Amino acid sequence: MNTAIKLSPVDMDARKKLDVKSGDTVRVYSKIQEKGKTRLQSFEGLVLARKHGTEMGATITVRKISEGVGVERIFPLYSPNVDKFEVVKRAKVKRSKLYFLRDKTAKEIRRKLKAFGFIVKTDEMEIKAEDMENEVLPEAKGEVSAEESK
Repeated sequence: MNTAIKLSPVDMDARKKLDVKSGDTVRVYSKIQEKGKTRLQSFEGLVLARKHGTEMGATITVRKISEGVGVERIFPLYSPNVDKFEVVKRAKVKRSKLYFLRDKTAKEIRRKLKAFGFIVKTDEMEIKAEDMENEVLPEAKGEVSAEESK
């Protein structure tokens, strides 16, 4: 007479054994309802944090860079709206919460823009290349348009 009652459509044992840690690159497939149909949407990124262990409210925070903008999503581990978790790549990290990567990536982007000449640092202020063309060097605008027309 020992019948198991299924309370959730999620395989609870598989999700408890899910070995996702901070520093891993994961692909999360979430179910999206559109016009009566269900489709799977993937979100691939770096796990910044895992919270609440294996209890029912456990979540992971995943961050990716999409078109130069950082996007973060928080996925509940036991949600029926999440189809599956795939670990794409593992990384060895020394911290359990990698929130410092938010600032680090912004600094790297700023450094790359500076290397390409889009941002010029002067005495305690930044001048973007567009501002320089409009205000400081009006003749530079003519040179750029002449090169583009070729």
